[in-house]
Amino acid sequence: MIKIITAREKETFTLGRCIAKVLEKGDIVCLTGDLGAGKTTISKSIAKEIGIDEYITSPTFTIVNEYEGKVKLNHFDVYRISDVEEMYEIGYEEYFFSDAINIIEWANLVEEIIPENNIWIDIRLGEDYNHRVFTIKSGNSFVKEKVNKIQNLWNEYKNMEESNENIVY
Repeated sequence: MIKIITAREKETFTLGRCIAKVLEKGDIVCLTGDLGAGKTTISKSIAKEIGIDEYITSPTFTIVNEYEGKVKLNHFDVYRISDVEEMYEIGYEEYFFSDAINIIEWANLVEEIIPENNIWIDIRLGEDYNHRVFTIKSGNSFVKEKVNKIQNLWNEYKNMEESNENIVY
């Protein structure tokens, strides 16, 4: 498990791109956390990094939006799901067990049907309007390596950012 704090939206977007760099076909990103904390922002940045140029919106009323990029992306928002049976009705197995990357906002509401090849990301509001606290963990030991890679990519980004701040023009 890792914890990352972002101080502005640009950093949150960059974190999403770091996450996307470790994802492979069939992976599932499970997003939980505070309302308005940045679940859709992370989803947008993952989509951008995997080559999706379409405008990404939260599928609050449609449950799932499908996008084509370098890899297919299925973006779920299950906030309005009142019973996990509704996921069976939309044929969730065809999505979750496909070669697509799946992002599930409010994944805790359907946790019982999510396969183990997942990364859980909990997003909390931080100390002020722009700060976000991300807790990232894996569903199994194979995915744990991906979580470590996310941490390494994030550290590289932060080190590069610090180096750029120290440049005197």
